[in-house]
Amino acid sequence: MKDYRTLSLWLDNCGDDLTPRPSLPGDRDADVCIVGAGYTGLWTAYYLLRADPSLRVVVLEKEIAGYGASGRNGGWCSALFAAPRDKLARVGGRGAALAMQRAMFDTVDEVGRVVGAEGIDIHFAKGGTISAATTRAHVPRLKGEIAEERRWGFSEDDYRWLRASEASRRVRIEGSLGAAFTPHCAALHPARLSRNLARVVEARGAAIHELTPVRSIENGMARADGGRVKAEVVVRATEGYTASLEGLKRTLLPIYSLMIATEPLPLSFWDEVGWARRETVTDGRRLIIYAQRTADDRIAMGGRGAPYHFGSDVMDSYDRVPSVFAELQRVLAALWPGARDAAITHNWGGPLGVPRDWFSSVGYDRGSRLAWAGGYVGDGVATANLAGRTLADLILGRDTDITKLPWVGHRSPPWEPEPFRWLGTNLALQVMASADRAELRSGRPARRAALVARLTGIH
Repeated sequence: MKDYRTLSLWLDNCGDDLTPRPSLPGDRDADVCIVGAGYTGLWTAYYLLRADPSLRVVVLEKEIAGYGASGRNGGWCSALFAAPRDKLARVGGRGAALAMQRAMFDTVDEVGRVVGAEGIDIHFAKGGTISAATTRAHVPRLKGEIAEERRWGFSEDDYRWLRASEASRRVRIEGSLGAAFTPHCAALHPARLSRNLARVVEARGAAIHELTPVRSIENGMARADGGRVKAEVVVRATEGYTASLEGLKRTLLPIYSLMIATEPLPLSFWDEVGWARRETVTDGRRLIIYAQRTADDRIAMGGRGAPYHFGSDVMDSYDRVPSVFAELQRVLAALWPGARDAAITHNWGGPLGVPRDWFSSVGYDRGSRLAWAGGYVGDGVATANLAGRTLADLILGRDTDITKLPWVGHRSPPWEPEPFRWLGTNLALQVMASADRAELRSGRPARRAALVARLTGIH
């Protein structure tokens, strides 16, 4: 049996013994069968059963609820949506693109509302996000992003520039030249959310079968180890593990994101740095980093840079890349020198799901009785909640504002066959990393990153 506590800081200190629920004992029927007990699957079950407690909802999970990204992510409940807004506008028009963003703003608060109503303590703190300019090259890029938000009609209440002194009053970051700020993000404890949400869903009547790998899904059926579940609707909620399902190898690319966490830091450190509102923190580099101050006074920081593995392969051993952990520790010490000597108590990682056009989607095909949601590109904590509400409305046949959003029914093209996706993905990662190094040296924007973004769609 796996020791699930070793998978992340969050699973280690979520207050749950992580004992697996019983596996699927044989064939059974259901109204809705959900494959995957992460945020998408659990939120879908929650909103379905809140709307109609009589539904027979079965959730199948290969490991335990919250095993994947839902128990290992950076804890950013943000209003970020994977697809650029101009792509959304091309699908549904400017109004639809704005409605999508407004829905994401509301979703951050919806997560807070639900956990409050259900009495779940997930260390939810809506302090917003600081995107610091830590080199001269970051300043025009971040200011340009704010100018773009103005062109879309968003005000300083949604996105604004903080001068260096203003940014430092929130979070003191070494060498900060200012920062972009948005209030539309909350820090939270990922595994406390997934594990407690699973219990709430069970209390509402869902059956969750863990240690039950699903091999394939088809019209109205999920074929799993231990039996088959026939249902009026089967929901695919597998995100970074989608490639393991029969026939879906090229649907979502599993890209690894890795994290480290310090020991709890002393009050003297926090007196110097601030971070009192537990803002989530990133900077303007191309190869993303992300950090939060945890409720027990650690810094939890993550970032990209781990390689994509040939054939969309996913293995536990890929969760740990010493060179990436070392780089994360170097960046953490550079941003917060006072934490340079802090012990790193946890390091971990896991796959996230990336569609070929970097466009998250949700949908339900009544003809095939199959529904899906995902492709969050690492921004799934809030988006999965919106997906769960949307899937519940679609499955129940309800015509609502969120079922009209431009990601509903979107179909991303498949990824290229191997070896092309292996070559292209890893080359793009290397170019973005080299662009960051060049910008750090010169202080000028690196054009190579923009070229790769145009060629691949990466952002």
